[in-house]
Parts: sequence; structure tokens; C-alpha cells
Amino acid sequence: MPNSRLRWQCRRGMRELDELLVSYLNKHYTQSTNDEKKAFQELLQLNDPELIKLLLTPYESEFESINLIIQKILITR
Repeated sequence: MPNSRLRWQCRRGMRELDELLVSYLNKHYTQSTNDEKKAFQELLQLNDPELIKLLLTPYESEFESINLIIQKILITR
């Protein structure tokens, strides 16, 4: 099971973000590759407006690893 620190970082106070992030954490994080885990942790370091743009609009990050983890999050919801 993922650690409580990651779970706390997934709680953003916006229902849509919380559901996407916590769902990925609960269902897929432990089976993810180390690169995917690192990308997810980097994603969680972003501020809420950036997360909203990345997860809820067609906007893409300049970092391919972030874009790949976002695709996984959105596909697996």
C-alpha cells in the first residue's frame, strides 16, 4: 500500500483532482514501474492550477514523463 505521505499529497481540496489522483494511487501505484512512480511523485509537487491544467484540459507539460503519467491516470480512472 502506498505511504500516507503520498495519500496526503493526493488530497488537493478539489473533488475532481482528488478522485483522479487517489484513484491512481489506490489502483495502480504499487504495480507501477519506478519511472512511473517517480513521475507521479513529481506530478504531486506541482501547484493546483498546474495540476488542473494538466489533468482537466488538453494542456501538456514540457516533460514527457509527466505527460505519460497523466495519460495513465486519465485512462485508468
